[in-house]
Amino acid sequence: MWDSGADADADVDVVVVGAGQAGLSSAYHLTRAGLDHVVLDHAPRPGGAWQFRWPSLTYGKVHGMHALPGMELTGADPLRPSSEVIGEYFAAYEDRFGLRIRRPVDVSAVREGDGGRLRVETSAGVWSARALINATGTWDRPFWPRYPGQETFRGRQLHTADYAGPQEFAGARVIVVGGGTSAVQHLLEIAEVAAETTWVTRRPPVFRDGGFGEAEGRAAVALVEERVRRGLPPQSVVSVTGLPLNEAVRGGLASGVLDRRPVFDRITATGAAWADGSRVDADAILWATGFRAAVDHLAPLRLREPGGGIRVEGTRAVRDERIHLVGYGPSASTVGANRAGGAAVREIRRLLARERAAAPVS
Repeated sequence: MWDSGADADADVDVVVVGAGQAGLSSAYHLTRAGLDHVVLDHAPRPGGAWQFRWPSLTYGKVHGMHALPGMELTGADPLRPSSEVIGEYFAAYEDRFGLRIRRPVDVSAVREGDGGRLRVETSAGVWSARALINATGTWDRPFWPRYPGQETFRGRQLHTADYAGPQEFAGARVIVVGGGTSAVQHLLEIAEVAAETTWVTRRPPVFRDGGFGEAEGRAAVALVEERVRRGLPPQSVVSVTGLPLNEAVRGGLASGVLDRRPVFDRITATGAAWADGSRVDADAILWATGFRAAVDHLAPLRLREPGGGIRVEGTRAVRDERIHLVGYGPSASTVGANRAGGAAVREIRRLLARERAAAPVS
């Protein structure tokens, strides 16, 4: 939805950057609170990062997709691509609640503005805001580790962000690097068409058997939250929960597809090599090595701590109470993003109320 009433070079109470789960949740609560705001989304259409996911990631394979506040996602075909299902859901959500989304708009920098306001510089002009909710997620910052010899590899190297499905690896020898859910999903798909697959991880994978209830979820979130409070770069919630031991994973373990090797010492022109002298030839290396928070546009505000992360209390950046990070660290899950959106708006309302109370009476 393009909102013609929220022009660039305008003053608003709140700018929201990003229109994924976290951004839409925040916009919902801002609308209910009656705060003047605009949502700036760099993506070409509704769907957040989901619109860029590979077609073979069907909705039935998505775990932990929590509905946005005020509107359930019902009747979705589990065999349809998640990019389509969730993209359509987000579009319907924007329409139902009249959310003020402007896209595609790239936010290049957030700086100190005039009169204690924030200056939000974008590809569509400049906004001035009293507060900002950053909901940019991680998809735009894929993490590529570096290993000796990487530049000599004659095959193809790609990241999960570039993955289009298993068909492009038919008949190929493929090394998949990474110990998370995406790496496992890639392996199980690619193994069906590839000549050979090799799985390597820095640490032995931990498989979680049995249920994962509310208590386990709170414990996992607490571990991530502790890092954020210390000003360290956040880990994903999934990284501390372990890999679910479902039927597909059990099959991969039984077949040997999920037999893991420790990460190689170097990359060669034709594959990878280990310190013990062993080698694996490969036509492609798929880096399922995760993502980092997309917060570079906040750099002018100097929010980072010496540990490399942004220290956050709840959703509020400790170094600047006008900035809230939703979908960052402990609120990176879909249910966490929903709750954090509401929490951020409550804090922003209190901040704006204090500002009004302190303003001189004319």
